[in-house]
Amino acid sequence: MVVLTFDFLSDIVPIAGIARPPFAITVPASFPPQTISEFIAYLNTHPGKVNMGSAGIGGVQHVSGELFQLMTGTRMLHVPYRGDFMPDLLSGQVQVVWVPVAQALALVRDGKLRALAVTTTKRAPTLPDVPSVNDSVKGYESSGWYGLGAPSKTPREITSKLADTMIEILDDPLVKERLAQLGFEPMPLASDAFVKHVADEIVK
Repeated sequence: MVVLTFDFLSDIVPIAGIARPPFAITVPASFPPQTISEFIAYLNTHPGKVNMGSAGIGGVQHVSGELFQLMTGTRMLHVPYRGDFMPDLLSGQVQVVWVPVAQALALVRDGKLRALAVTTTKRAPTLPDVPSVNDSVKGYESSGWYGLGAPSKTPREITSKLADTMIEILDDPLVKERLAQLGFEPMPLASDAFVKHVADEIVK
């Protein structure tokens, strides 16, 4: 377990949100459930029998899966990986992983994996035919996110200037296009909105 030598909330001041990578609840093509509703029903009839892979304990994939279980009353077996989980997902050794959309996209389009839903509240532009988990599990939302922060003693005029500059950069069409190519959604949150976002995410 990693022990932080600083307090995230008191030692770092959130400056601006940058982007979020949507995740897709992804299963092998041979896995029976075709929808989130069918997946929940399957979990209810096979409690603790479905292997849920992740890139490690406490990471976004793991926490997203745990949130799903809490909100649906289901139970899976968590299988954390130190390396690449994708070969085991493709072979069916693990039956589900919360995979970044950008990482899953080509395999989903090739029919080797199936995306049951995306984890943002709205559909991902790169997977327009895949519903949101929120369509079936109201209030569910989970994704990674990137933001800009600084030591808490950084002068306000500096953090404000950095926030304004970041929001301006994220409004550039070329930046938006590049983020989309990488499978990211812009998250242009200025100081106060980003502070709230960070606090809400920690509570969640």
